[in-house]
Amino acid sequence: MDDTDMPGTRGTGHLARHIAGRLARHSTIRGVSRHQLLRDPRVPMTKNNSANVIHVENTSRKVDELFAEVRELMLEQFIEGSDPGLCVLPHAPPSPADFGGRAKRELVTQAQAAEAARKAGAVAESLGGSGDGLIGAVAGVGLAAGGNDGRFVQIARIRELTGSVSIADVITSGVTRVQTIDGTPVHDGTVSGCEKLRPELIEGAPVILVKPTADGVWEMVRRD
Repeated sequence: MDDTDMPGTRGTGHLARHIAGRLARHSTIRGVSRHQLLRDPRVPMTKNNSANVIHVENTSRKVDELFAEVRELMLEQFIEGSDPGLCVLPHAPPSPADFGGRAKRELVTQAQAAEAARKAGAVAESLGGSGDGLIGAVAGVGLAAGGNDGRFVQIARIRELTGSVSIADVITSGVTRVQTIDGTPVHDGTVSGCEKLRPELIEGAPVILVKPTADGVWEMVRRD
């Protein structure tokens, strides 16, 4: 989902986490990820032009039922002036991953987003305003399905962590591994500032990227 907010209102990430909680009543939710799209003055945006994706691992709902439920929840919290869009991708790749990559690098159109969704077998719709939220919604699910873009803003117990936490406890909170930017695994020590930990989506897994700050102390770094 994308473009559900306006300046001074709750963000799309907040709405995505709320809807994920509602879906968890009947579905297994892996988490919610954030995906950065093109930063360009020609792109209308509230703040950072990012899309949020709810990862549904298992559900009793059919795709059209899931789409209808999320659509209704988004419209219940429609903010005047926003341009919300929704896309539900019922499977992993083939996906609109190429379109997502383009949306990170260049200006793309609603028509291109709709075509990418159609080719991928996704269900997508603009829910109001200019309709531009459709672009971010389709790009977001494509990037998430590709498994190597964005970061989780919610997964397992990651948002419960505060302060300095041992790497062992970070792993048990829902992270697959901790590593440096160059891919070196980190097994010992503590990670500082854990209230801001947001695992990157790397090779389909939630991964914390870190750099050393002192003996045995690591600090999280982000790709974008």
